Amino acid sequence: MTKKKYVIVGAGGRALYMFAKPMATELQDYVDFRGVFDRNQTRARLLSEECGLVPVYADFHQMLDEVEPDVVVVASTDDTHHHYIIESLEAGCDVISEKPMTIDEEKTRAILEAERKSGKEVTVTFNLRFAPYFAKVKELILTGAIGDVYHIQLEWFLDRDHGADYFRRWHSEMKNSGGLLVHKSTHHFDIINWWVDSRPKQLQAFGARHVYGDQGQPKGERCMTCEYAATCEFYKDITKDPFMKKYYAEAEYEDGYWRDRCVFDERVDIYDTMSVNLQYENGVFLNYSLVAYSPYEGWKATINGSKGRLEVGNVYRSADMSAVDASTITYHKLDGSSDLIEVSSQIGGHGGGDEKLRKAIFAGGIEDPLGQQADSLAGAESCLIGATANRSIVEGKLLQVPDLQSLRR
Repeated sequence: MTKKKYVIVGAGGRALYMFAKPMATELQDYVDFRGVFDRNQTRARLLSEECGLVPVYADFHQMLDEVEPDVVVVASTDDTHHHYIIESLEAGCDVISEKPMTIDEEKTRAILEAERKSGKEVTVTFNLRFAPYFAKVKELILTGAIGDVYHIQLEWFLDRDHGADYFRRWHSEMKNSGGLLVHKSTHHFDIINWWVDSRPKQLQAFGARHVYGDQGQPKGERCMTCEYAATCEFYKDITKDPFMKKYYAEAEYEDGYWRDRCVFDERVDIYDTMSVNLQYENGVFLNYSLVAYSPYEGWKATINGSKGRLEVGNVYRSADMSAVDASTITYHKLDGSSDLIEVSSQIGGHGGGDEKLRKAIFAGGIEDPLGQQADSLAGAESCLIGATANRSIVEGKLLQVPDLQSLRR
């Protein structure tokens, strides 16, 4: 078997654990791992050390020119995805992009146009599609268990540790992440898009900051130097976590990036409370909500159809969804009876989805009857729901979700 040459852009936690370490270990039969680039060279060197001393590059274009990779893995900050994706496509490389593919409509258009012109492919890593629980719901819908789907209600809730963490990091500014309706909800919107097999048509959204951001609380610049550390609910000592201490606290001298910025900082401009009402082209309605300050973490949904109803959801004990309570699906039939469907609870990142996704993308040759692998259009449509929702919040009105399908032809 001829291995493909891979390089990776980004050296943060997601880049290391989701891609780089597996590329250097479990995926060695398929991957010739040739290089890493990150604007913070300290983090790039640390990642290299954990991955068999893969070459570290100080310049992205130099890495492309010298390695001539077959595939570029993009796992940098969200606002930079489009740069690296487009330049990789123009260099003749396929791209694997961490979600979200990008953060707004303009950048989405640019990626799809570059992909079409290059003839190369962009794959987006929507790992929840591969988690057995979500896949079972797709299977039930496909086999007609509840008939035609008419309405879905999805509630997602982040706890006060995981949720707060987005407000300490670069994610806390719209210009970097598109807010949680793009960065986080792209997971959720993609799952619904996949379940209902239709394009999002129009939506109206609402958003607010109730807990984080400048709420008038006493605050410092960052947790590490804060005089209110002893009394703040959201205080976090990143030096107690070996990974964050090494990759962030000890690397910040290079780029000035603080991993523990105050969650009440005035620069926080993303929402912590969000609601979206969406209509699909096939008539399905979605009522969606996300909060980032729940006492516990998880999600729940109801899926109503012409022949019945599914009640689904999980409560998680870890931010990456690797520790989950028992997984069951309640299937209500029109005659009033119901079945309880047990789904294997697999330990592993994102409900067991990470490992399955990596195998499908890097090893290839795997049958895909449920359509779990996601292309650039799937990445675009989930991103555009969030980006359009952000516009709807600001403009206070119903908006059409842009249709960019023609850009891929």
